[in-house]
Order: sequence, then C-alpha cells, then structure tokens
Amino acid sequence: MHLHDLFKVLVRIRYSDCDAQSVMFNARYGEYVDVAVSEFFRQAFGGYQPILDMGLDSQVVSLLIEWKSPCTFDDVVAISIEDISLGKTSYTMQLKFTDVATQREIANAKIVYVMVTANEHQKITIPDNFRAALLKPQQCTVNLAGV
Repeated sequence: MHLHDLFKVLVRIRYSDCDAQSVMFNARYGEYVDVAVSEFFRQAFGGYQPILDMGLDSQVVSLLIEWKSPCTFDDVVAISIEDISLGKTSYTMQLKFTDVATQREIANAKIVYVMVTANEHQKITIPDNFRAALLKPQQCTVNLAGV
C-alpha cells in the first residue's frame, strides 16, 4: 500500500545523535526508524501494548538504510512511512528521512518484520485484523521536534 507521505514523525537531531564528523551517527537512523514505527503503531493500534494483548508481536529480520545526504545537530527531520507491503508471515515498511527546512532527501530505510506469537515468539500468519489496521491510512504528523 502506498501511503504517499500520509504519516510522518518530526524529530529534532540532538547533539548526542552526532558523531565526530558532526553529522548524525549512522546507528541513530535505526533508532529513529523504531521511533517512527512505534508512533505509527500508536496511531494504528493505540500503542504496542494492544498488539501484545492480541497475542501478537513482531521481530525485525532486516533493516536496510541508504544514505543520500547528511543531517546535523538541530536539524528538524521528517520521517515518513512511504509504503507497507505484507506477505504471509512478514511485513515490510519503507521510510524516508527528509530535511523539513530544505526538503532535501537524507536517507531511505526498509525494515522487515516477522509476525510471531507474543509469548512463545513462534512465527505465525499475519491475522486479518492486524493486516487491516496496518493498511488503514493514518493521516497524521507526530511532532516530537517541538516545532
């Protein structure tokens, strides 16, 4: 499903996010992917706890990040979920990092999750109600940047 920038999270790059080259450290991108997906789950499901209450959980099996240009301390970055695709037991989210002030593309990320049971962590087919909630368009901007 193509979301076309319906859902995005705004973050401000913190001093502690930056490395010796004065740009955001590469490992922080994975953290911000998790922040964006967590906020998406909050909109789609009411948080992550309701997913666990359904007896469901997800495990990351792949995370790919492609950098286009750097971001630096105090930049405001929009992280948008651009696409969600579902398989039988896995789902993939495509995200884009964009500089809010200049609209410059910073990075793209692709994260793949496998659906598992909440307690035993056994791989299962994605239930229909989870699929429906995941694919329901979430037109929302979550502002964590204070702008």
